[in-house]
Amino acid sequence: MAKVGQIGRILGPRGLMPNPKTGTVTLNVGSAVEDVKQGKVSFRVDKYGIIHNSIGRVSFTPEQLVQNATELVHTLEKMKPSSAKGTYMKSISIASTMSPGIKVDPKSIK
Repeated sequence: MAKVGQIGRILGPRGLMPNPKTGTVTLNVGSAVEDVKQGKVSFRVDKYGIIHNSIGRVSFTPEQLVQNATELVHTLEKMKPSSAKGTYMKSISIASTMSPGIKVDPKSIK
């Protein structure tokens, strides 16, 4: 971390700074790479409870994007705490980097 800290001013604002909590700083590099290759899902939550996550790149096919979005929603549903009552996801919107969001009905994703 001391060596990476020197370039923290560059990586920090972009959200690329390694963090031991997220598993991006580890002594066992092999297992970390295997986890990522097997599809480890990580996402960020802001202070308002909004989840920000990437589901694909421009090079992805529409089928791959749909599959990734569906998997993200199912993962979030599995992570719902048993103490949470009522509607867990109030709304879903999808947007590219610099465009307005498109609202998606949460009930339409199965």
